[in-house]
Amino acid sequence: MATKRISDEQLVEIIEAAIFVAGKPVSKRHLKETVLADLSVSMPRINNAIEQIQTHYQTRGIKLVAVGSGYRFQACASLAPWLANLWQERAPKYSRALLETLSLIAYRQPITRGEIEQVRGVAVGSGIIKTLLEREWVRVVGHKEVPGRPALYATTSAFLDYFSLAGLDELPPLPELQESKINQLLSDPSVRELSE
Repeated sequence: MATKRISDEQLVEIIEAAIFVAGKPVSKRHLKETVLADLSVSMPRINNAIEQIQTHYQTRGIKLVAVGSGYRFQACASLAPWLANLWQERAPKYSRALLETLSLIAYRQPITRGEIEQVRGVAVGSGIIKTLLEREWVRVVGHKEVPGRPALYATTSAFLDYFSLAGLDELPPLPELQESKINQLLSDPSVRELSE
């Protein structure tokens, strides 16, 4: 039973250190159930501590940011030109086809491969879907109730984490013309679903 009490300053230190050493994003719930499990700490106090940490780092080279699976420290984007020199490897370059497929899944999830092909106008290579699944940016969330029962794809918290998004509502809005065209293509009754 959580009975130990700590000051707000100690709480900030514990949460800051826990997020710093975790190596992956940490949710408030996970903090409460692990490093704070033996302490008498309410969610409002945890929220307040996180806000204090975010405020402290506003003028620094790193920030505490909320992403899909919790909180993490990350360098400010403005420092990328200098920090990129730390790594010999270059970030992987993704094909336009992969990025278009990922975008359609992100904006229209859940969506089938056939629907993606209908919008893009070309076949989606199995390598693209395989890459997205291996990176854990997308997952199969079910099967559409049509002949062949094609897989329905949706993004994951790993997708949100990689692109530094707290939720899908942070995706930039699609231009109105593109949104309209996608809606038109997806509502076309001639769209045939093919089995995966």
